[in-house]
Amino acid sequence: ADNVGFNVKNISVKELRRGYVAGDSKNQPPRGAADFTAQVIVLNHPGQISNGYTPVLDCHTAHIACKFAEIKEKCDRRSGQTTEENPKSIKSG
Repeated sequence: ADNVGFNVKNISVKELRRGYVAGDSKNQPPRGAADFTAQVIVLNHPGQISNGYTPVLDCHTAHIACKFAEIKEKCDRRSGQTTEENPKSIKSG
């Protein structure tokens, strides 16, 4: 794994904390999100996942509970083609 460093004018390293996000404040700066759409691959999960399921998402140094509000479609893992619209649940495999 590589470490990457950079300098920011007028900011002391003591003002920065693990997990902070860097971006261009003048050109599409990063923003928080109340919700998002994701493509999820279920690799190894006991049982089924349905709407309302709330796992803890680990993203870099953050650990946040995220709810599956709506499962929009089930796809074939090889072709990527939709096999079912609005399925009641999904499972490994």
